[in-house]
Parts: sequence; C-alpha cells; structure tokens
Amino acid sequence: MEKLIITAAICGAEVLKEHNPAVPYTVEECVREAKSAYDAGASIIHLHVRRDDGTPTQDKERFRVVIEAIKKEIPDVIIQPSTGGAVGMTNDERLQPTELNPEMATLDCGTLNFGGDDIFENTENTIKYFGKKMIERGIKPELEVFDKSMIDMALRLHKKGFIQSPMHFDFVMGVNGGITGELRDFVFLRGSIPADSTYTVAGIGRFEFPLAVAAIVDGGHVRVGFEDNVFISKGVLAKSNGELVEKVVRLANEFQRPIATPTEARKILGLG
Repeated sequence: MEKLIITAAICGAEVLKEHNPAVPYTVEECVREAKSAYDAGASIIHLHVRRDDGTPTQDKERFRVVIEAIKKEIPDVIIQPSTGGAVGMTNDERLQPTELNPEMATLDCGTLNFGGDDIFENTENTIKYFGKKMIERGIKPELEVFDKSMIDMALRLHKKGFIQSPMHFDFVMGVNGGITGELRDFVFLRGSIPADSTYTVAGIGRFEFPLAVAAIVDGGHVRVGFEDNVFISKGVLAKSNGELVEKVVRLANEFQRPIATPTEARKILGLG
C-alpha cells in the first residue's frame, strides 16, 4: 500500500474567523497555518487566498505573494491553488492562479446547489476550458467531485482529451447539495474511478475523520483543514490546521500506514 498523502485545506473561501479565530486571512497567518500543517505531516497545501479583511479573491498577485511566502518557509511543500473562486466569477478570473504554473490545481467537475440561491456553476464547456489550460501549463488537476455524476463527467472528458491519465480525484463529501459523507457513498465513489487513478477524500464537518479512516484503510489519501471542518472533536475548536493533521497521523499510525513526504507524494501523483 502506498504511503498516505495528507492535504491541508488551510482556509477555504467560506469559513471565517467567527467560526474559528485561527482561520487565516493575512499572508503571515497563511504561512503560520501552512507550516503548522506541514510540520504535522501534510505534504500538500490546498490554497485559497483572501484579502487581509477576509474577503476571498482569485487575484493572481495575491496568490503569488502568499505562495512565495509559504515556499520561503517550507520550500519542498506542494502548493495546490483552488480554481473554484466565488459565485459569479468568470472562467479566466478563476484560473488566475494557474498562470503562476503551480504543480497542481483543482478542477471542479460539475455544477452544485450550495444552498439557497447559490449555484456553483461548472458547465461542460467550463470544465473543458479548465482542463485544456491545465494541460497547456503542465499542471496536474485534482478533480474535485461532489457527486457520482461528476466522476462520469471527468471520465467522459478524459476520453475526449481534456483530462490526462493518470487521474487524481478528490471526493468532497458531505457538502450541502452534494453526496453525503456516509461510508456507503464513499464505497460508491471509490468503485467508480479507474484502477490506475488515485484519490483523496475530503469529509466535510463531522464526516472528516470517519472518512479519513476509510481512506487510510483502503489505500487512498486524506484532506483535512479549516476549509472543511474547524473542530478537532465534537464542540471543541481546533487550535490550528496542524492539530487536524496530527489527528490524521495518529489514525494512520493505528493502521500502520506511513505518511508520505512531499518528495514521495510527487512520485505517487506523477508530478514533475
């Protein structure tokens, strides 16, 4: 079984300091949280960026400043910018961080009802456009799937040449409007991807650690972090992203699953 790759989603675009005071907004806070996660065992930092007041942005220069600051502190970590952006952004606005030529970036594979009137729109043409740009820029996409139909979309577009093999999926489970985080649904998604692909599981809220265990046992990989869950246990706020990563490492140790370094993660994912 491969070593376990841990991704830390350190801030997200929705979670705020009012949810957990340790959620990072500023460059310095992002560096602090990225380092706490890395020191605990994360090899990938899934990155959204914000203005200092907490406003989410896809601005390329803000991404550049944050990425350079993180890399100065932890040079070998893998930075995975989000191309999700915010509702209403154009494709090119969302794609700005890919102009910095990161090793990886996310590629959302379908449209989702986020609740109320909020629709996270990813048309087939949007997905094709993002996939083509990532191929041109030599970026490995992490295929964000919130439901089984999004896996089907990724497989179809792979056949058409917009997504290359081997594919790497991120099962985002427990989001309002998407698939739930029950073990039954994890098994369903897991059985729907090609044998030569890899996957990470991102369980939202209370699903974070049960799904982490499922992925650890199955040979998959795990994402944790404030974007997905701000609690270390029921009703207890996590002090840092690092504390969430530490819990995954303890779980992995229980099942004798070694943790991958960034160098090992690159080899597993076929980066570089």
